[in-house]
Amino acid sequence: MSDSRRLPAGFPSDDRRPDRRLVLAGTVLLVAIGGLIGADVWADARAGSSVGHLAVELFVVFLASVGVTVLWTLYLRGRRRNDDLAAELARANDAATRWREEAQEHVAGVSAAIDRQFERWGLTPAEREIALLLLKGLSLKEVAELRGTTERTVRQQSLAIYRKGELAGRAELSAFFLEDLLAGPTHAGPGRS
Repeated sequence: MSDSRRLPAGFPSDDRRPDRRLVLAGTVLLVAIGGLIGADVWADARAGSSVGHLAVELFVVFLASVGVTVLWTLYLRGRRRNDDLAAELARANDAATRWREEAQEHVAGVSAAIDRQFERWGLTPAEREIALLLLKGLSLKEVAELRGTTERTVRQQSLAIYRKGELAGRAELSAFFLEDLLAGPTHAGPGRS
């Protein structure tokens, strides 16, 4: 069965549906078992086997039939769920792409404004890079790994950033730039210029 819908980038198509080959193999196995036992029931009935023996074998055929039904029900349910998730993921990716495209001009403006503020504070190029990485939410350890330096060096440079910006710490650094972007009450804090 071919699906004409495109999957979002990075969403492997072979992970999209439950493995149909496995379901088919299980179905073939259960049908074969049911068929062989059914043929045995027919042969036993013609040979005059007891009703109890025939009932047990018929019950096994019934269980094989139930197994096929359960297997296909679970397969189809999983397939529908995967289709729903793929559609939901595609919608989310589309919404994120639209938001990025719509916000691109604003993001560029915010980036320029942040850079101007870093200039006003007199941050060195290394301090600017660290401040941006901190604003993006990276830990001191992650910043150190990214820059190929020690966590102690990054900590010292971040303290210099806070001192130059007259900020108490990382939370105030983030608040300095985000406070006016987010709706809600505003207040002037230390280091606001």
